[in-house]
Amino acid sequence: MATRTDAPTRREQILKEAARLFAERGFHGVGVDEIGAAVGISGPGLYRHFAGKDAMLAELLVGISGRLLTGGKRRVAESDGGDPGALLDSLIEGHIDFALDDRPLITLHDRELDRLRDSDRKLVRQLQRQYVELWVTAVREAYPGLPEQPARAAVHAVFGLLNSTPHLGRPGALPGREATAGLLHRMARGAFEAA
Repeated sequence: MATRTDAPTRREQILKEAARLFAERGFHGVGVDEIGAAVGISGPGLYRHFAGKDAMLAELLVGISGRLLTGGKRRVAESDGGDPGALLDSLIEGHIDFALDDRPLITLHDRELDRLRDSDRKLVRQLQRQYVELWVTAVREAYPGLPEQPARAAVHAVFGLLNSTPHLGRPGALPGREATAGLLHRMARGAFEAA
């Protein structure tokens, strides 16, 4: 994903802390006062930024699905039909960045997706399907002759592997970001090669 050098907005700070708290204690285990305290404003002050907790959850889950898709499309465009293996490596790297840097959002998605309104949940699924299709196309170009169904199954398996990062222990317990990213990358490539 693109790196930002400017400071996060108040809205971004709220979303980051909401994601962390929701992932730690569950959506219903966190009140607006706690989220506000985590960013240094009153709970009611959050309502200047969001209609409520449901709106925060929707923005978090729809937002990350949209960011992954946008980042994937950008990587495809930057490859400009070049080396298919390099494109696949780039997609893997982008997803690893998400998996290591946004671990609370993975937990949140796993636990709380069903709490979204139907329209928001459908939008998340639609964005995710488009993201999967980018990957399936990239995998089939990197591994010519691989049929669509095994490619699709491998993509979902790799997502399961990469999205397992919340279960790896606390960030300090990992062997270091670079080493963990390298391990995940090798394992993802190995899964595609085995398909």
